[in-house]
Amino acid sequence: MAIDRRVKRSAELAWLITGPLVLVTLGLTALTLRKSPEPLGNWLLALVFFVLFLGSELTVLQFEIRRHGFVLTLADIPFVLALAYLPPVTLLIVRVAVYALVQWRRRAVPVKAAFNVSLMAAATACANLVVLPITPVNPKDPTSWVVLMVAVLTSVVVSFVGVTGVISLVQGRFAPQETAATVVPGFIVAVITTTIGLAILLILQQGPAAFALMAVLLVFFVVAYRSYARSMTQHRTLTEIYDLTGAISDTPHDGTLPDVLLARVRRVLQAEYATLWLPAQGRHPEVLLSARADDKGLLDVAGTPESLRKQAVEAGQTVAAGAKLGDEPLRAQLREHGTKDAIVVPLRASSAVIGTLEVAGRLGDNLYFGPGDVRLLEAIAAHAAVAVENNRLVDRLRFDAYHDALTALPNRRRINQALEEAVRVRAPGEVVAVLMFDVDGLRDVNDSLGHAAGDQLLAEVATRLRTLSPPAALVGRVGGDEFVVTLRLPNAEAALQLAAELRSQLQNPMTFGSLTLDVDTAVGVSLHPEHGSDPATLLQRADVATHAAKSLAGGVQLFDLALESRSVRRLGLAGDLRRALDNNELEVYFQPKVTLRDRRLIGVECLARWEHPTHGAVQPEDFVAVAEHTGQLSRLTEVVMREGLRRARQWVDAGRPLSVAVNLSPRTLVDPAFPDRVDDLLQEYGVSPDRLTLEITEDGVVDGVDRLLPTLRRLYDLGVHLSVDDFGTGYSSLSYLRRLPVHEVKVDRSFVQGMATDPGDLAIVRAVVDISRHFGLSVVAEGVESELTLELLEEIGCDIGQGFLFSRPLPYERLEAWLGAQTDAEPTPLGEVRRLRAVG
Repeated sequence: MAIDRRVKRSAELAWLITGPLVLVTLGLTALTLRKSPEPLGNWLLALVFFVLFLGSELTVLQFEIRRHGFVLTLADIPFVLALAYLPPVTLLIVRVAVYALVQWRRRAVPVKAAFNVSLMAAATACANLVVLPITPVNPKDPTSWVVLMVAVLTSVVVSFVGVTGVISLVQGRFAPQETAATVVPGFIVAVITTTIGLAILLILQQGPAAFALMAVLLVFFVVAYRSYARSMTQHRTLTEIYDLTGAISDTPHDGTLPDVLLARVRRVLQAEYATLWLPAQGRHPEVLLSARADDKGLLDVAGTPESLRKQAVEAGQTVAAGAKLGDEPLRAQLREHGTKDAIVVPLRASSAVIGTLEVAGRLGDNLYFGPGDVRLLEAIAAHAAVAVENNRLVDRLRFDAYHDALTALPNRRRINQALEEAVRVRAPGEVVAVLMFDVDGLRDVNDSLGHAAGDQLLAEVATRLRTLSPPAALVGRVGGDEFVVTLRLPNAEAALQLAAELRSQLQNPMTFGSLTLDVDTAVGVSLHPEHGSDPATLLQRADVATHAAKSLAGGVQLFDLALESRSVRRLGLAGDLRRALDNNELEVYFQPKVTLRDRRLIGVECLARWEHPTHGAVQPEDFVAVAEHTGQLSRLTEVVMREGLRRARQWVDAGRPLSVAVNLSPRTLVDPAFPDRVDDLLQEYGVSPDRLTLEITEDGVVDGVDRLLPTLRRLYDLGVHLSVDDFGTGYSSLSYLRRLPVHEVKVDRSFVQGMATDPGDLAIVRAVVDISRHFGLSVVAEGVESELTLELLEEIGCDIGQGFLFSRPLPYERLEAWLGAQTDAEPTPLGEVRRLRAVG
């Protein structure tokens, strides 16, 4: 916060004005001695005036007129009388003695006391010089009244010039508005007091009875002023509290409350310092701000000793110290800190102390904080505590509105705001990158370990992203398991490199108690301006890229328009798929499965195909994904299974039985009613359960093995054959096969197709075959497309092959033609067996 403070120099510079003032006083006094007929004398009356001057210097009257405050000092009243009755040099000696005594009583520092006394002497010497031509003064002559008025005003001018000079020398030049604010009230007060002094002078000319009348007027004035002062104090207190609370209430929740509060508190209590202290609480840092006289901004220092603040917080009560407050130990702490007086009031919210409101150093050498100031500050503190707590509440609500509750990261709304600001500024040679991270396996953690573990996992991912991301990046959480990192980068290559680095570092194991998890993420990247110019588009396209990244080995995908068109196409297919299922528009193709040892056709895999009237052939992964997200998966599975069992029944009736295999989604196995529907279909078509094979992908089985085991066991008990599809592509151990009630393992095509050229792929297939045999499982090789691959599979002992080398997936009629053209019938006791004539 910027602070505009006046230049302050050493107070010792005041001697540069004090010295000339002394010389002026001595010169004027010498001139008075030479010209005055009686410069000295009348010491008994001088003693009376000594008492009057002392009383007037110690008495300050305060008045309020139309909400403007005026301070009235009575020193000018005896000064008018003394100019009329005392010899000039005697008057000078009396005023200097009185003022020196007052400075001593106020414990003024030597340089300040010397300046004040010398200025008073110079002002009095000037006034004496003005009155000298009409000495002795005739109180009844109007001319004398004018001269006395001019003499007093001359002393006021001299005092003002001296004070202005020393302040300008020590603290810097006075601003014009400050000069006007000082001069005008000073002259008004001087005219009023001088007029009162002249009136008293005229009354005293009436004889001894006038003294009695003056005494009665004085008593009446004292009583009236005391009553007025009490009323004025109460009214001012209520008005100040009302104005202050109104100002606090009208202050917007934008962090400006300390400025409004402290400036008004300092002004109301006429303090050098007004301080607000709020200790650190939660995410709120410690606050220590002060408004100080002569400073337009807020400072981060306090005029109150820290020991007083500590006592106020610990006791939960106001601590005050000064000439009129507190005890000697507290005053000693103030003296050690160099503070005249101080009040520290704890701020309370309910029963808790949330901070303190403090004032220190009552302005004015002869003014001190009193019990009334304590009560006033306590009343203000009560309202301030509510305002501070409300500000914190609003700040907390604003924070909650833009941040995620679990991770404290910015939420989607805040990310949108940040992106709006980022895309407004086009920086040459830079792009605004949006990196979206999707955490894999969160659902499995929630299901296996509970939602508390899932929350802990998300919090750990958030912490790592925040720590690992560049300092300029904004990290946020935009969904259940989705995080976003957005920042400016030179180009797309830098964005992809950063995404890959962050993904790699996030893969480091995460420990939860005694359990260690390997967490993977998929990362989608979108860029401004290449992929969009508004936050919603950038986030949506990063999300599309993230879904595509899940199927990539590297796990990082830059957005491409082809991805969005596919995603949009999938969205539009939802209604069409429902109609296609209702109208039996989906067709089931069949791909032969052949034993490698003797080339016998033992079964087929049933594969759904959809020829869309507008889009043409729709990829199976597209309409399967649509079915999963729209709740149509069970219908799709049933359509394929019905067609497969219907054809299996026909083949049995024709005396050439074949098994059928149907792919299942893990979501289907979550349904506890699924085994009953399978049993019903088997009975409906009269197909033996061992003629049906259900294939489940490895990832689908391993990720939720505990949830799926009950359904798998029920299917196993029905006699249905179970197969693990795409084996080797997941992160499971072969030991999982020991737990699963399966009959068959299908080696993924990516390993089979590469085994002829890649020793690593060959080793993987060989290991799968060996381990599967150990568990008594059949092994099916997918993607057999070459004679060399076929020979290698035969050599390592693989049981069954499936691929383009034998046949592509075919509709039923073409499959029948293929059977007639490519196979020979071989009778067996169990029925006709089809054997391939040749391969290729």
